[in-house]
Formats: sequence, C-alpha cells, structure tokens
Amino acid sequence: MTPPRHAAVELDALVKRYGPRAAVDGISLRAERGAVTALLGPNGAGKTTTVEICEGYRRPDSGTVRVLGLDPVRDARELRPRVGVMPQSGGVPGTARAGEFLRLVAAFYAHPLDPAALLERLGLTAHARTPYRRLSGGQQQRLSLAAAVVGRPELVFLDEPTAGLDPQARHATWELVAGLRAAGAGVILTTHHMEEAERLSDQVVIVDQGRVVARGTPAELTGAERQLRFRARPGLGLDELLAALPVGSAAKESPAGHYLIEGDVQPELLATVTAWCASHGVLTEDLRIERRTLEDVFLELTGRELRP
Repeated sequence: MTPPRHAAVELDALVKRYGPRAAVDGISLRAERGAVTALLGPNGAGKTTTVEICEGYRRPDSGTVRVLGLDPVRDARELRPRVGVMPQSGGVPGTARAGEFLRLVAAFYAHPLDPAALLERLGLTAHARTPYRRLSGGQQQRLSLAAAVVGRPELVFLDEPTAGLDPQARHATWELVAGLRAAGAGVILTTHHMEEAERLSDQVVIVDQGRVVARGTPAELTGAERQLRFRARPGLGLDELLAALPVGSAAKESPAGHYLIEGDVQPELLATVTAWCASHGVLTEDLRIERRTLEDVFLELTGRELRP
C-alpha cells in the first residue's frame, strides 16, 4: 500500500507566547507540496516565530505542527535531510570560501545538485574562492539560497530571499523558486516584496498580531475589481468629484497628488473623471486603469501606520 502523502506543512491552532504577549495566536494553515506559499505580514506579526517553529528551532506552547507529516522537534533527525532553510542573514562561517562551503553542504546529502552548476546559475562562479565575509550582501544572499536548495529538498523555507539583490539576481532567484515548485518541492516564502509574492505564490497567507487575517490565491485576494489611478495637482475637491461619479464609487488622495478611484470602472466612469478634471482646469497625468494589487490588499488589512 502506498503511504499517505502529507502536506508540506500543516499547522492547527498554533500558539507561542513570550511572557504575556502571544507572538503566534492560533494560526492554522496548510501548505502543499509542489506549491509556493507566501507568509506575509508586518514586522512583529508572528511570521518569523511561525517559521522557526516549523523549522524545529522553537517549540509551540499549544497547537499542532507537522512538517512533511512529522514533528519538527521530535523527528528532527529524519527531517533534516529533507528540508532546506535559507535564513534572512548569517548561517555561514565568515572565513568559509563560497565554493568550499557549498561543496561541504552538498556532501551531507545522498543526491545533491552539482555545486559548481548551482554556483554558475546564481552568478557566483567567479567568487567561488572568496571568503563569505568578503562577499557583497547580495552575493551572501545567493550563497545562502544555494546552500538551502543544493540537497534537493522536499520543502524549503526562504526568508526574504531577494533582499538586497539587483534585478538580474532577483529574476534568477525567481526562476530557481519556480524550478523547485516544478520539481514537486513545497516552498514557504516570507517576503516584504508584494510583487514577488503575487508573482511567485500559489497561496498567500497574511498574518497580523499573531493571527491569520486573510488567505487565498493572489487572484482570490486581489479580486476582479479594477481601479482608476491618475496624478494631478494636490488638493482636488474629492467630495465634489464623488458627487459626479456613480453611486458606490470611492476616491482618495494618497500620497499628495496621487488619486485613486474605486468602483465599477466602466467607460462612463472614465469619461466622467476626465470631463470633471477638464471642467476644473485640472491636467491629469499617468491616467491608467488597473486591478487591485496584493500590496493594496495587504495595506487594507494591516493598516498604513509604521510598525516598530
């Protein structure tokens, strides 16, 4: 009989407290194999604690956690060769040369990727003999990513994998993540780049104050609604503009001189906005119709105020 194929990660009512504060307050989620799950949230929302519990670095106070069907603490020895972890920073000895370090990591696995080919793919071949501490921040990020995937993991945790990367390296990282998914690996991605999450993810889970506040595919979260954006001089009379728009429309200015019109964006609404601006001597720039983005949804759910 074929054994059951467990999800990459399953969390049920997970709780972790630090003193009186609940860093994780009842989070439940399921992340599938062969899929990218983005775990998003503001600073202090509970993302890092949740991921560290999944990685076996912390124990939950209550709730259950299963990684590839196993307990990440009790079954750590069995899980270690099946899971790749890319921390946001660190994890590599400062004196270790890039190529030597990656070959050492590969040696712990039965069927690793070719370290030399992986260095080439991530643009690190020329730096194979460079000590880690002398690599640039972006090069260090790419080496950490290589170390996380060289063992052909069934599940990989990527914490801010493109932080500090230039556009070329960022796209190379995206291609590598897509390759992991195509190979059947589960990917848990934490990132502050909403475009990255929207582009890569099969499922998005947004957490705030230790709780899940939204989940779904990027398309489900952003919806089919369209919105009208344009730039003009600051301080337009939005109440007067709204009076001319169809019932149910909304308008706001944020930041100054940048305007957003939400509602049933049809040709009539576009004509009304442009006619109103023309009648008031307002020159519009960069007028465009677009769908809501994942960043719009994120800010609606978690607020626009800065977090410490």
